[in-house]
Amino acid sequence: MSKSNPLEIIANALGGDDGLRKLRNTVGMPSFCYKSPIGWIDIIAEESCISSASFSEVAPSPEPTFPPTLPVLARTIKLLDIYFAGGPIDFAEISVQLAYGTEFQQYVWKAIQQIPYGEVRSYQWIADRIGRPKSARSIGNAVGANPVSILIPCHRVIRSNGALGGYGGGLDRKRQLLALEGQDIKQLK
Repeated sequence: MSKSNPLEIIANALGGDDGLRKLRNTVGMPSFCYKSPIGWIDIIAEESCISSASFSEVAPSPEPTFPPTLPVLARTIKLLDIYFAGGPIDFAEISVQLAYGTEFQQYVWKAIQQIPYGEVRSYQWIADRIGRPKSARSIGNAVGANPVSILIPCHRVIRSNGALGGYGGGLDRKRQLLALEGQDIKQLK
């Protein structure tokens, strides 16, 4: 049985991203809605790490105008600004909370963090890297459960045949992120 991210469960119970944002504001959970060129990214922090970073189709209401209060949020936002300006960024300096994932998912997410900026790797590469060469399908499920999009760069994971595979933020965003990092997305199927 896999663990679910408690924030996903709460968001679903509250009717989606907007309900979760209202709850975060009510209880004072450190968070920020980052406006990227490819959509809103909801970022949630816990003390000194990021526990969630996910694309949202819903713009916050009202738009955030306050500065993030935790240093880890401020640093994450600064790195995202550099990243979306086209700068090669390694998000490894940002501590991420992986405890909500299973042990298997955590192995997968740590392997994904080893994929360099501007490069792609296959689900099979990850399977081989973590010593589970026959687990490419399970790897796909673990990649899809990544709680911190971009910071753990799951958009850099493609199929062995060069096809894009899936992406929780949508395939258009995956193409945009790969193009931003210099990938010739026309060569990817």
